[in-house]
Amino acid sequence: MTSLAIQIEPDSFAGRLASRGDLTSFFMTLTAEIGADAYMLVSILHDQDQNTARILASNWIHDAIELVGHRLIASLAQAPAVAPGTRPRRLAPATAPDAAGMMSGEQAKLLDVLGHGEIYSLRLYVGGQRYFLLFSASEAGKIRQEALTGAQLRCCYALSQIPALFGSDATQDRLSDRERECLVWVSEGKTTDEVALILGVSSNTVSNYITHAIQKLSATNRAMAIATAIRSGII
Repeated sequence: MTSLAIQIEPDSFAGRLASRGDLTSFFMTLTAEIGADAYMLVSILHDQDQNTARILASNWIHDAIELVGHRLIASLAQAPAVAPGTRPRRLAPATAPDAAGMMSGEQAKLLDVLGHGEIYSLRLYVGGQRYFLLFSASEAGKIRQEALTGAQLRCCYALSQIPALFGSDATQDRLSDRERECLVWVSEGKTTDEVALILGVSSNTVSNYITHAIQKLSATNRAMAIATAIRSGII
């Protein structure tokens, strides 16, 4: 069977992704092509020092999601995730307790029982947004690892064609009033000290607000956070 890495024909599928149904069909087809049983597309929401996952598209059964929990899903998405062009790394829940304390033995057993015996996480960059795509299968070795790089590139391209389809869902992690105020003033060219003076708080407090805003918007710096917030209508 020809590798997905050389089957990337953007025009053949991009025009058909106009609805949630199209997106589901695309993911289901891709999941079957690489030998996986399930997929889950998530964005990561940051709340102080904890992360949780917002599920944007998935064919996991509802009970499995509830049992596993959004925080563990966020850990599964981030820990082994690889950027486009990088060799994917497999996570086998049965051996996960040895993987930097990512999950407990009970959680690993639960994933295995629920039919997620192997999991791959792919990092997707779509415009200014970052998403994570989990592919899983009931048995280790079932997913065609050599096909994942091509699948990852196809997903990045496909999602870039439909930025409005779930863009608002990915940014529902709204900023607090203070975080929004800080970003607004920074977007106006104010320094941290100037914003602190305007708001009547310390510079460290302003820095913390901005850091939290950057994390919540899945940005890497202030400029990217401001651009994402403006594009999403947050500020």
